[in-house]
Amino acid sequence: MKLVSAIIKPFKLDDVREALSEIGVQGITVTEVKGFGRQKGHTELYRGAEYVVDFLPKVKIEVAIGDELLDQVIESITKAANTGKIGDGKIFVTELQQAIRIRTGETGTAAI
Repeated sequence: MKLVSAIIKPFKLDDVREALSEIGVQGITVTEVKGFGRQKGHTELYRGAEYVVDFLPKVKIEVAIGDELLDQVIESITKAANTGKIGDGKIFVTELQQAIRIRTGETGTAAI
């Protein structure tokens, strides 16, 4: 099992959710986050005053999947979240040692 975490632009959330749904991913966790990458934020103008926005609003999506879906999930997220501009985000893949469904006690891929 794998845990795929993707940090994307907020307005791309619906596109990514739909893309994951199409390939059979049944559940995702979404968190509103703030951060910056190489671009280190940006400068904005408000009422004539310039100020720096250090932390940009992003959305973090987490998906627990079986190993066989990994390539499809990465491809779906990449295509759906891509705008071609700086700040499109990142995808992180980590090994998921165990998953347990609290209601039924199911474990492993049956729990996800």
